[in-house]
Amino acid sequence: MKTFVFDAARCNGCFNCQIACKDEHCGNDWMPYALPQPDMGHFWCKVDQFTHGQIPKVKLEYKVRMCNHCENPACMQAAPDAVYRRDDGLVVIDPAKAKGRKDLVDACPYGEIFWNAEAGVPQKCTGCAHLVDAGELPRCVDACPTGALRYVEEGEVEPGAKAIGLPADAGAAPRMRYVNVPGLFVSGDVWDKEANEIVEGARVTLTPQSGEALSTSTDDLGDFWFRNLEAGVYDLHVEHDGYQPQDMRGIKLDKSLNLGDFPLLKRQ
Repeated sequence: MKTFVFDAARCNGCFNCQIACKDEHCGNDWMPYALPQPDMGHFWCKVDQFTHGQIPKVKLEYKVRMCNHCENPACMQAAPDAVYRRDDGLVVIDPAKAKGRKDLVDACPYGEIFWNAEAGVPQKCTGCAHLVDAGELPRCVDACPTGALRYVEEGEVEPGAKAIGLPADAGAAPRMRYVNVPGLFVSGDVWDKEANEIVEGARVTLTPQSGEALSTSTDDLGDFWFRNLEAGVYDLHVEHDGYQPQDMRGIKLDKSLNLGDFPLLKRQ
C-alpha cells in the first residue's frame, strides 16, 4: 500500500507538480482511468500559497492539494458502482460508469472532485494509475525537483506525518500525509529609543493562556521570532538589563503576526 507525502520544508513553490499534472492529463486519454482533463477549471494537483506575517517580516508557505485517496472514500460510498479503491490504495472514478454523476462533485468533503461538463463525467487525481501500472512514478512526484512530493510505501512515511487542513469529522480517513508544515509565528524588533539603536540580546517571553512560556532573545538585528505556534491568546514580555520592560497582553493569534517595534527606555 502506497501513499503521497508532502514535505513543506522542501517545497520552493516552483509549481512543477501542478504543471506536470496538466501536461499529463490535458488532451490525453488514459482510459480506463481517466478521460482527458479540461484545459481550464480543473486542478487535480494544485499548489496553494499562503503568506504569513506582515511587512517586513513575511514568510511564504506552499502546500500541495490533491485527492487524498481516502481509506473510506465518501465518493465511493456515494457511488460504489462507479468508484473503486485499488489494492495499492489509489481511488479511481471509473469514467464510463460515473457518466452523468455530477453529484460526486459534492460528495467529496475536500473539494477534490471536478465536473467535466463536455464529457459529462466527474474527474479527479488518479495517482497517475496508468504510469504506476507501468512501474513509473506519478507525474507530479517525478516532476518535483526538491523531493517535496513523494509516493512511498506507508511504512516509509515519517513519524508525525498527518493529514491537515481537512474536515475532522468527515470520516473518510484521508491517506495523503504532510510533514514539516509551519505553524503560526510571532515576531517583532527591540530598540533603544534614546540612542536610536537596536537592542541585541533582549529577553523576550511569550506566554500562552494555557501551556508553558516560551523564551528567546533578540538577534544582531534586534529581531525576535517565535515559530510554529498554535492559534490562541498570548502575553508578551520584553526586558533587558538597564531598561524599563515592556509588556503586550491579550495578543490574539489566528494568523502570523509581526508585532512591530518595541522601543525600550533606559532606567533612570
